[in-house]
Amino acid sequence: MVGFGRKQAWLAIRGRDPGAVVEALGLRDLGPAPWREGVDLAHLTDDRLAVTPPLPGARDNDWILVAGRRLFTIPSTVEAVALSVALETEVQFFATHRVGEQHRWVRAVDGVLVRAFDFVGETGAVTEWRGDPDDAERALGLPEAAPDDDALLVGEDDVARLAGRWSVDPTSLDGRPSPGRLHVAAAPE
Repeated sequence: MVGFGRKQAWLAIRGRDPGAVVEALGLRDLGPAPWREGVDLAHLTDDRLAVTPPLPGARDNDWILVAGRRLFTIPSTVEAVALSVALETEVQFFATHRVGEQHRWVRAVDGVLVRAFDFVGETGAVTEWRGDPDDAERALGLPEAAPDDDALLVGEDDVARLAGRWSVDPTSLDGRPSPGRLHVAAAPE
């Protein structure tokens, strides 16, 4: 497998059926691809997404990851909640982009928004704070409530660590054996 996560956006969906995820997102499955080529394609294009096979992860669940630049352009909070309804499962969204130091995560379970957080490091502003931080977020240094000042500092490594606690840390996939084939999917035209 090949890791990703830096300057990337991805979904983590609890489940075992990548085909159902592709269908729920309205994508076209373009077929299997080698991990390196698929991840690179998702990172370098605006209309391709890499879809992993089910990966073992947090809480002894399997997680399907969908990664690609296109995910930066969708309203992630709304999409995560809607996708969690459609698939009747937990859906997480993560994004990190070091140029503007924007770091975001969203967690929805069966149509209920559990958590949404967005931090812009250039300004030190928390632009979204919904729900209460859990133990994993507090371990990153997040306070119990949204801060009133710019004392908060969140980075891309924090996003990856949180992903590992909630589902799968995609930066840790390098060199691990793959449980299946990576697929490339095309966004709707």
